[in-house]
Amino acid sequence: MDDDERREHARYATRLAVDVQSGEHFLFAYITNISAMGIFVRTNEPLPVGTELTLAFGVEPGPRVELDGTVVWVNPVRLGPDNSGMGVQFEPLTPEQRETLVELVRSIAYLHEQAPDA
Repeated sequence: MDDDERREHARYATRLAVDVQSGEHFLFAYITNISAMGIFVRTNEPLPVGTELTLAFGVEPGPRVELDGTVVWVNPVRLGPDNSGMGVQFEPLTPEQRETLVELVRSIAYLHEQAPDA
């Protein structure tokens, strides 16, 4: 997927807790931005590009979403201001998963629009 295709889906800043599982590896982290195609997971322990994983997250009081994805890029841990983590692209979604995810993204977008200007 090229940058233009990724960018056609609006991304929204957020801070959602996410549970990440890949085989025997479990990670509790935060989603710091989300779109209908994928998420950025903020973590000091990013998994390698190509890693397949399962993500579980949601916005209360809505449903918790469990989706499969693949790590498509990694921002490594650095000294100084840190934004380490991994970009995860969602695997093909069922119509029900897509509907739930779109509603979740809409909720986040609404909250983002309602936030007072800093």
